[in-house]
Amino acid sequence: MCGIVGIVDAGGVSLQIYYALYALQHRGQESAGISTFDGTHLHKFKGAGLVADVFSPSVLSDLNGVAGIGHVRYPTTGANLPENVQPLNFQFQEHFISVAHNGNLVNTVELRSAYEQVGQIFTTTTDTEIIAKILMDEISRTGNVEDAVKTCMQKIRGSYSVVMMIDGILYAFRDPLGIKPFCIGKTANGYIVASESVAMDALNAKFLRDVEPGELVRIDTEGVRCTRIAVPGKRAHCIFEYIYFSRADSVLDGVLVYDVRRKIGAKLHDEDPVKADSVCPVPDSGIAYAIGFAEHSQIPFVESLMKNRYSGRTFIMPGQKEREKAVRLKLNPIPAHLRNKSVVLIDDSIVRGTTSRRIIEMMRDAGAREIHVRIGSPAIRAPCYLGVDMPRRRGPDQNNGNDPSPCIA
Repeated sequence: MCGIVGIVDAGGVSLQIYYALYALQHRGQESAGISTFDGTHLHKFKGAGLVADVFSPSVLSDLNGVAGIGHVRYPTTGANLPENVQPLNFQFQEHFISVAHNGNLVNTVELRSAYEQVGQIFTTTTDTEIIAKILMDEISRTGNVEDAVKTCMQKIRGSYSVVMMIDGILYAFRDPLGIKPFCIGKTANGYIVASESVAMDALNAKFLRDVEPGELVRIDTEGVRCTRIAVPGKRAHCIFEYIYFSRADSVLDGVLVYDVRRKIGAKLHDEDPVKADSVCPVPDSGIAYAIGFAEHSQIPFVESLMKNRYSGRTFIMPGQKEREKAVRLKLNPIPAHLRNKSVVLIDDSIVRGTTSRRIIEMMRDAGAREIHVRIGSPAIRAPCYLGVDMPRRRGPDQNNGNDPSPCIA
């Protein structure tokens, strides 16, 4: 899923990008990076881990400039390697360029092979480098960024929100279907683009609007210019953004995520009502659903699972064993709220089922008499090739070749 941000602000950007990435930390926990431009030099720093661990005050003070971009990574295409940490940085025809991307291309292998056949060399295994190659080739050929973005949109297939900095000028564009979220806001002395509106809230910036599908946004010290590169015939939202990925206080395409989840919770009661003593969420992603269910059913909302606030998101951990071990560290049942009780347990989604099974076992061990499970997400019936880390119908050890993954492991 990843989180991206780009800022042009006369007051300096490194600390602002840091705060914005901190607000987007839920979108990726593998690595983080920031690139800034001071008018002469490109400054960059990136590394593995959480935003607060990667950047120190001394590092941020060295990231000078009034323009910059940042990225937090959740790997879909490309292995967990240092060279895959974004933003990707290039020096090209005496220009300094940085690129960061949220999403997943489905024709990465095809495009990479075509470039390698004509002698192009790649230094990463990410689809972001494919986007950068297309853009750089077209800019060198035409000298026009707008034409380059148009050609890029014609060649790549999949989901993408991209932010690119060329010598301190920001360019941001979103795929023609609008699959991945992207928005624009006003800072004290400039402008910001980011994956979610919560990045703007962290800076006390004014949310202006969503970047339109197929739109190119250009931001420099003079202001903002927007151009519609591609006009879609339809829209294709990523439902998992509303169900799990995005923070509940984000506004995506004009809709508050919290309200979507609360309404889904109410619908769960309409579709399958039950008599119970309490409604319990799986924190934190199940809370809004459980509140909607409790309000609609008039069954008391009672927290019976307590979350360790210092744990990460188990779904985006790299391995199944790590996810299973993290469940007990992440959640602790409250026996006084569960003993001899009939409980409606509400979560946002079931992907593999192993986490849900462990939670139910924990609640039974704590004395729950009945556990009625309700899930906000519709059943997952097919793989996702556009940014959710489940690109196969079978597990990677069971894949028989009939359902190839576009991801490069």
